[in-house]
Amino acid sequence: MSSTRPRKLLDQLRDVLRRKHYSLRTEEAYVYWVKRYILFHNKRHPQEMARPEIEAFLNHLAVTENVAASTQNQAFSALLFLYQHVLNIDIQNVNALRAKKPKRLPVVMTKQECQSVIAALSGTYQLMAKLLYGSGLRLTECLRLRVKDVDFAQNHLVVRAGKGDKDRVTLLPDNLKPEITSHLHRVNLQHQDDLKQGYGQVYLPNALARKYPNADRDWAWQYVFPSRNLSNDPRSNIIRRHHASESGLQKAVRQAAKQVGLTKPVGPHTFRHSFATHLLENGYDIRTVQELLGHKDVRTTMIYTHVLNQGPMGVRSPLDG
Repeated sequence: MSSTRPRKLLDQLRDVLRRKHYSLRTEEAYVYWVKRYILFHNKRHPQEMARPEIEAFLNHLAVTENVAASTQNQAFSALLFLYQHVLNIDIQNVNALRAKKPKRLPVVMTKQECQSVIAALSGTYQLMAKLLYGSGLRLTECLRLRVKDVDFAQNHLVVRAGKGDKDRVTLLPDNLKPEITSHLHRVNLQHQDDLKQGYGQVYLPNALARKYPNADRDWAWQYVFPSRNLSNDPRSNIIRRHHASESGLQKAVRQAAKQVGLTKPVGPHTFRHSFATHLLENGYDIRTVQELLGHKDVRTTMIYTHVLNQGPMGVRSPLDG
């Protein structure tokens, strides 16, 4: 009589992450850090280790590898998840050297610079950049927009499961409506063609595919910015059309900024910083801007008051009279 072998630890970790509806990106990151942790301790099983080994690993990341604070925090979160949700071991009072989190001001473009970079883009990338600047979206929020989240009647976009897994509503610029309408018409033609070829499915979050078996083929659930190519879903092995990749727009924006002669480091997220700063320059209330950006704490939004184009804290230099 053969006994069933227990699943490997990393497979167990993946199972729990998927059961709790963590994203594929988070799953890959957590698996990576658990692997690093095990290898750092000469392949010892995490069940044989506890707080001292976690502290030693985190100290190594901070002191020897000099990683960023966000990187160390991600590693710490991965290990806490492993112990609490997979191994059912309570780990408390981890006392490791923490990487220093730098205090940096966001890079902001002027209104003219934003327009120049957008003008240097073309096609779908230009439309994406206009949404980032016109609506204050994060790059991933833009890419994950579904057709049903674009509300032309109410002039808004619904951001689903944004940072912190929060939904919010933000602006849909009036002058983008014709362009988005035309874009969605082309995307719909592509979707109809996919359906004719036996495809047309899209990823649905939080087990909605089981609750609504045919919803993954509905037009409303399709991505506003779908990938050019069909691909194999690594979790389900279903061939789907996922949303466009982040790297394409990132490269296009960097190239456009270089083309118009900007020396400041510009990426897709710079449009979001500029959106917030320009709204504050136009006199909008900081609480309103906070809601549009989806910030949990108004102090996060307050950073944009330090980059308004009025000099530090609005002070006029004595050299200017």
